[in-house]
Amino acid sequence: MKLLHTADWHIGQTFYEYDRTYEHSQFLEWLTNTIAEREIDVLLICGDIFDVSNPSAASVTMFYKFLMKAVNARPHLQIIIIAGNHDSPARLEAPKPLLELSNITIVGNIGYNADVSINYENLVIPIKDSIGDTKAWCIAMPYLRIGDYPSDANAGTSYADGIVNIYKEAYEYTFTKKRTGEAIIAMGHLHTLDAEVSENDKNERLIMGGVEFIPVTAFNNQITYIALGHIHKAQKIGGKENIRYSGSPLPMSFSEVNYKHQAVLLEIEGEQAKNIQTIEIPITVKLLRIPAVPKLLNEVLQELNQLPDAVDVEQAPYLEVRILLDGPEPSLRYLIETALMNKNVRLAKIDVKYPMDNNPEDGVMTYEQLHELQPINVFNRIYKSRFNNETPEELIFLFNQVSNELSLKDN
Repeated sequence: MKLLHTADWHIGQTFYEYDRTYEHSQFLEWLTNTIAEREIDVLLICGDIFDVSNPSAASVTMFYKFLMKAVNARPHLQIIIIAGNHDSPARLEAPKPLLELSNITIVGNIGYNADVSINYENLVIPIKDSIGDTKAWCIAMPYLRIGDYPSDANAGTSYADGIVNIYKEAYEYTFTKKRTGEAIIAMGHLHTLDAEVSENDKNERLIMGGVEFIPVTAFNNQITYIALGHIHKAQKIGGKENIRYSGSPLPMSFSEVNYKHQAVLLEIEGEQAKNIQTIEIPITVKLLRIPAVPKLLNEVLQELNQLPDAVDVEQAPYLEVRILLDGPEPSLRYLIETALMNKNVRLAKIDVKYPMDNNPEDGVMTYEQLHELQPINVFNRIYKSRFNNETPEELIFLFNQVSNELSLKDN
């Protein structure tokens, strides 16, 4: 059987306020064609299908149209979907009864029994071949939040320990169902301890002080393949071929200028995973950084003027302009936008750098020194720390003028 692993689509996302509908539609068309051409038997979608918990009607329509097209392109295709932290578990599961008629299973919530124990029957999905014989079992574990594990049974348990316990119990439950020759697959949407994060992941993920990091030991070493979502950079975990993040199909930040996005293809033969390989996902809209390293404004404007004229608005690259300044430039954005007028790019970000201070002032101020500080001293220090330069005389004059006017009003 052939399985295809993907995650973190973030349908409905904008890139620096630019709509990405075209990019998502192109990715889903590529995915549909890949499923048909590669004769995929099982598609694993490991969470964050949508970018927000309450996606737009257009985003929802795009998702369900893809599901129907994928099933039509490959009639015996089985699709297993878990919710990510960006998804609403309840919204995702709402059409579950209808989708199951098309061999599509969605797991948004873990579900509980009457005694508040976890209903593992809800999480363990049989994987069947085209004639209906079970060939493997899938632990479809959605994103787990603090408190998703029963508090009475795990009093005092940390978040990571609670998640480890759930995966342990899920494996034990699955093992009672499997027969010799049947593989066990696990899906998850979580942050493993050894994961290498991208720039976007650093900005979004690291919000719990590390308590959300799940050790690779959470996964029993008898599990044939672990398909993960949540981290946007594709990678193996713990150096193991069978524990992987597929990564996001679309670029999430300008740090991914030279990064290849991918899905993971593997074959299951008995209880073994074979021929694990990555399939590169074509990028519809490119990322540009101009210049490659920050330069002075005049040099940058010259490079921008040399860009080609507009051709295709939908495929025009996203642009990050990188500037080196030695002080504030109030007309910076105007100058850049003027240089880019009618150019075949979309200005997404202006990254401004200032010369490094080779002689930083250090030391701790005494109470007496702090008490003697005047507003202008504070202003000069802030300007120096921000622009690594002395405050211009005209700014000092304006600052003192405003300060004096405020003092007169107070009196």
